[in-house]
Amino acid sequence: MDRAELLSRCTFPPAGTSVVCGVSGGADSLALLVLATAAGCRVTAVHVDHGLRPGSADEAEVVAAAARRYGAAFRSDSVAVVPGPNLEARARAARLAVLGHDAALGHTADDRAETVLVNLLRGAGLDGLAGIRPGPRHPILSLRRGETVALCRAEGLEPVHDPSNLDPSFVRNRVRHEVLPLLADVAGRDVVALLDRQADLAADASDHLRSEAQAVEVTDARALRASPPAVARVAIREWLRADHPERHPPDAATVERVLAVARGEAVATDVGRGRRVRRSAGRLALVASDVPTGLG
Repeated sequence: MDRAELLSRCTFPPAGTSVVCGVSGGADSLALLVLATAAGCRVTAVHVDHGLRPGSADEAEVVAAAARRYGAAFRSDSVAVVPGPNLEARARAARLAVLGHDAALGHTADDRAETVLVNLLRGAGLDGLAGIRPGPRHPILSLRRGETVALCRAEGLEPVHDPSNLDPSFVRNRVRHEVLPLLADVAGRDVVALLDRQADLAADASDHLRSEAQAVEVTDARALRASPPAVARVAIREWLRADHPERHPPDAATVERVLAVARGEAVATDVGRGRRVRRSAGRLALVASDVPTGLG
């Protein structure tokens, strides 16, 4: 496995830059560690133990050993995530709280394709259909999962295998193990590459709409009404997601309800997370749900 060829497709910062890498011990994250150190970055490998299965704490030693071998610093942190609804989202939020939002993650092109399909099933707009964005947070996004496995094999690394990755109760696992193989069979081609190209197109379109939306005064009901609907929707989505810890956008139904308020079809509407958007004297305001609506 040619490290130089893999590195040519990665987006690591310049040599000497300090980089925190989230390393679970799986093939993707171990490959991230190997390539980040090969790129000359000053790497700190961080393992986060969610405590969701027996023996998970032992996986930290796999990461610690790899960090020592490749000259990276290491630390391990434990977080409390109890089983229950929205487990994936809660575990991800806990992990990011430890890693920080600038940490490099081991997502690959396969992860991006899966994310596009998962977001499509959730009814996402263009931003969701762009999937995971390339950049410093996702430096190995152009690599395929098979390549990270091959790199670990070539380096003599034994990745940790997380049994939850086979659990069909998680939508992403069914997309990975059932939907993508079926789509590849139907299409007679590698649909991961196809979905990644579509994600790039969606990202370009989404970025253009976002730049147009920045010129819209989102709290001005008249300005929203005068804007093309696609631009107005993006302006509202960006406004409502600004204070979200992970910048998750509201769903399409919520955006449409806010548009209805701007058009004068409603005085106020709930937008989730204990908040409402209300209209008064032609202006929109984001307020706590227990604030009296008043008149529009």
